[in-house]
Parts: sequence; C-alpha cells; structure tokens
Amino acid sequence: MASADPPPSACEAAYLLFHGETLLPNGVRASLYAVALAYCFIGLSAITARFFKSMEHIMKHSREVVSVDPHTNTPVVKQEKVWNYTIADIALLAFGTSFPQISLATIDAIRNLGRLTAGGLGPGTLVGSAAFDMFPIHAVCVVMPRAGSKKKISDLGVWLVELFWSFWAYIWLYFILEVWTPGVITLWEALLTVLQYGLLLLHVYAQDKRWPYVSIPFVRSDRPEDWVPEENASVDYDNCDEISETLPVSADKNILDILSAGSYHNAEYCKVPEKDMERSSTMNDVVKNTQEDTSWLLIWWRQFLCAFNLESPESRKMDSIHLRITRIFLNLLIAPWKLLFAFVPPYHIAHGWIAFICSLVLISGISYGVTKLTDQISCVTGISSYVIAFTALAAGTSWPDLVASKIAAERQVTADSAIANITCSNSVNIYVGIGVPWLIDTVYNFFVYQEPLYIDNAAGLSFSLLVFFATSFGCITVLVLRRIVLGAELGGPRLWAWVTSVYFMVLWVVFVVFSSLRFSGII
Repeated sequence: MASADPPPSACEAAYLLFHGETLLPNGVRASLYAVALAYCFIGLSAITARFFKSMEHIMKHSREVVSVDPHTNTPVVKQEKVWNYTIADIALLAFGTSFPQISLATIDAIRNLGRLTAGGLGPGTLVGSAAFDMFPIHAVCVVMPRAGSKKKISDLGVWLVELFWSFWAYIWLYFILEVWTPGVITLWEALLTVLQYGLLLLHVYAQDKRWPYVSIPFVRSDRPEDWVPEENASVDYDNCDEISETLPVSADKNILDILSAGSYHNAEYCKVPEKDMERSSTMNDVVKNTQEDTSWLLIWWRQFLCAFNLESPESRKMDSIHLRITRIFLNLLIAPWKLLFAFVPPYHIAHGWIAFICSLVLISGISYGVTKLTDQISCVTGISSYVIAFTALAAGTSWPDLVASKIAAERQVTADSAIANITCSNSVNIYVGIGVPWLIDTVYNFFVYQEPLYIDNAAGLSFSLLVFFATSFGCITVLVLRRIVLGAELGGPRLWAWVTSVYFMVLWVVFVVFSSLRFSGII
C-alpha cells in the first residue's frame, strides 16, 4: 500500500506575490522574492530622503526668548533653537534611521508571541546592521567631502560618550547571553536593556552641557548655528527630481512658521514695533497666511505631478540618448514609490512633524513587507534566517542609515552628525531594537507561562559579537589615526580617503564571512 504524500510545508502551501507562485520551482521563487526585496530597499532609500528633510525642518524650529540686559535694563529678544543638537542626533536621526530594523524586530517579536523561543530575524538583523553601520557607512562617508576638503568632529567629548555607549551595548548583549543567564533572556534583563537608552540620552546631554563630574573636560570647537546649511529658498517647480520644500516667500526675513495647516489663527507671527501696529492690519496677516497656505498646497499638488513625470528638464538636455532612456526607465521603475510618498505632506507644516511621523509609518509598513519576503526566501532556499538577517536584510534595512549619514557628510560643515548617526544607531539597535521586542516576549512569557525567553543559537550570536568587537576596534583605530595625521575623520587627500574606504569594506567582508561560516556550522 502506497504511503500518503507528506503535507506541504508552509512556504509550499502559501503564496505571497501572486496566485500560482507555489507551482514555480524554488529557485525561480527565490529569485522573485529577492527582486521584490531589492525593490523594497529602493523604497526605504526614497522615503529616508523625505524623512531627513522633515527632520531638518524640525531642527530649524526656534522659540522667542526674552531676557533683560543687566547694563541697560531693557528687554532683549532673541530666537533660540528648541532642539539640542546632540539629543536630536540620537532621538531623531539615529532613532528614525534605525526604525526599519526596530519595526522589523518588533513585528518579528509580536508574530512570535506564544512561543518560548525568540525569533531569529530581530537579533540577527540588528547585529548585522551594526556591522553595516560601522563599516560600509563609514566607507561611504569618508569619501563624501569634496576632493581635498576635510570634515572633523567638533565635539570629541560627545563622540567618545556615544562611542562608549555603543560598545557597551554589545558588551551588555554578550554578557546577558553568555554570562548572566546563558541562552535565555529574563524580564529584568530585557527591562534593563530598554532603560539604558534613557541613560544614553541623559549622559550625552550632560556631556554636551559639560555637567561637572559626569562629563569629559574636552573643549568643543566652533559649531555652526544651523544643524544644516541653509539652502536656496526659491522653489524650482520644473525640477521634479528633487522638489525644494522651502516656501517661495518674499526676501523679508520675517517668515511665517505655520503651526497648523489650513488655519491662519494658529500662525505664529514675528513681533512688530508698537507704533506700527495700526498699519499692520489683520487683513495683511490673513493675506500672508493665504499665500502660505496656497504655497504648501501647490507644493503638495506638485508632488503628485512629479510622481508621473518621467523626465526632468536636466535629463532632456543630455546629449546621450542612452543616458536619457536610462533615466526614464529608472523613473518609471520607482514611479509607484514616488506616488505613494507623494501623500506625505510638505515638510514645513507643523515644523515638519507630520512629514516625520508619516515617513516613519511608511518605513514601518515597508519593513513588514521585508519580513514576509525574508521568511519566504529562508523557506524556499533552506538558508538560516540568521544568515539572511545579518547579511542581505541588515544591509537593506540599514540603507536609511547610509542615506542619512551620506547626506549629513555632504551638507554639514562638521562630521558630528554623520558619525554620530553611525555610533548612536548601533546603540539604538540594542537598547530599543532588541530591548523592546525582547521586553514584549518576556512580559508575555512571564505572565502566561512563567518562563523566560529562550534564544535559539545564542552561541552563534555571541560569536558574531566577538568578531564585531575585533573588527570595530580596527575601524575606530583608523578614524583616530586620521584625526591625528590628517586633522579630520572624513575627507582629506583623495587617495587616502579611498584607501580608508576600501579598508572599512574589507572589515565588513571579514565580519560577514566569519559570521556566516559560524551560523552555517562550518566553524
């Protein structure tokens, strides 16, 4: 009597992209999923550019501070930035660019509820992301300044504090995996992991303000007044490759700061002399706000028009027809992403917060699609989810980190934010990206099963941490040597910048190869 056919596996029984895909050979399915995964990474890169722009507008927000001059006893009015630069680098830049990994790990933890063993996507992705941040992103940033120009860290004290918490995060992770409670994570360990993110913010702020006893007494060099240099205030409505979101207002410096879209009653106006109050009528205020509202509505409408624009004026001027066709094809390829992201409101509304939050929501949604695709790739190929997590998945979800650091290295006059995004993202990956998902699972296991959270392949994860420590030491050593010899961490002579970049990429390859061999059981 013939035996019954074995039941189909989960990946054989379920489709993800279209009906009938389960009938295709596994190799074809894996290729389709890989292409879809790459397309998601393109979307992550595109939405990160909008996220960075919204954060610039948040950083530009200032408030009016009135003080009394002790000599003349007259009031002095000045504008003061709302956000501290250092806190913004951690709480906005590093957290926002790490949001794909955080979302992926949290989604993986929620899907894993009811199991005593933690999923492999979250921890593997975040450790792999740390390596991608440390090596390839440093490799890109070091060659971003124009040939011969140099950009250095202006506040070494803050960077050293951030670096300490970055390395401590991975020492802490190794300690709880191998020493404190080997192979398991308890509720207290997960809670302490999350709380250390608050300690990081507090310590960095104390260093920035030079609090006694808790800060390093390093002198800070001059820091620019603005987080990023001002761009041209005019809007080029013909260039759909990158629309400037700055309002096309008059040259007068008293520019309105819209707090709420569509309502001029919530606008914040600059003060005028009392003797001119009568001439500054309410009707003038209404006219100004009407112009502002019309401007951002026009910009929002142009975002949708540009989503369908396949060729910009610049590309039409190209002599090579092949380059023009390539540009048109690429614009056609990303048109669905451009249309989706056109729904993100213009950045100047509510100081950029609406665009900031909308960007994070879209990043989270794309990350969910990435987790589903990764599950299918692991299923049809048989490759360990850990190997996929800290290689392809880590590189893809870290793409926003790369884009943000690249923009910061290009536009900012110092290297602080570009390098701080790298070190702080690594800290956020552990304290929030691993801490929060583990806290969700440990709380559930504690109250439902009275059991801790068991970590599958904890030995392999610990081995990857040791390789990361060794290679990271080589990376930081070279950055310090560049500061001593060349006077800057980024830029400098073109030859040495590229030599440094290649060296960082070699370190990343070493990490990936050794970690992959360990997870595959070869070493």
